[in-house]
Amino acid sequence: MSDKIQDIYRIPSTRAEWWNYGWNAAYFVTICIQNRKCYFGDIIDGQMKCSDIGIIAKQEWLKTPAIRTDMNIKLDEFIAMPNHFHGIIIIGENQYNKRNAAINDDDDVETPCIASPQPTNTQPYTKNKFAPQSKNLASIIRGFKSAVTIQARLIHAEFAWQSRFHDHIIRNEESFQRISEYIRNNPANWQTDQLHQ
Repeated sequence: MSDKIQDIYRIPSTRAEWWNYGWNAAYFVTICIQNRKCYFGDIIDGQMKCSDIGIIAKQEWLKTPAIRTDMNIKLDEFIAMPNHFHGIIIIGENQYNKRNAAINDDDDVETPCIASPQPTNTQPYTKNKFAPQSKNLASIIRGFKSAVTIQARLIHAEFAWQSRFHDHIIRNEESFQRISEYIRNNPANWQTDQLHQ
């Protein structure tokens, strides 16, 4: 793929090219506030105390399944930290992600319980593409960030997110449990967190 679009260098995608982010699976996402400013609150005695903007972020995250009922979304552990947001989101099987993909066994991603991918080998494999995103993880995160930004800027006009987000496809139950524990313990471990400033 070209490193330029309209003669301007672009940053390569961090998404897995072999994976379609609309597929049913569990994803661990981290979304950072621009310049890691602590708009979401403070850690006090190992507990996260949310600001008004942090409360907005939590409320908007909780609305995600109701806003996108057609995507069969379930939420698991999540937390608004002072300068970032962690969450596990499960995209369930739905009309947009009937995987039906002919995938090599090496490419299968094992995910826990309801999020397990189940190819049925009837349609060609489609990988993640650099294109407008809808009915997938990127569109969910874009909607969440937009909803939080609109309300947060009524409180603090300079609020902004980093342009990207980090994701991890959760491959098995052990990983799911490890990540869940990491999210739960994040406030207690804030002083040693790589996102702490």
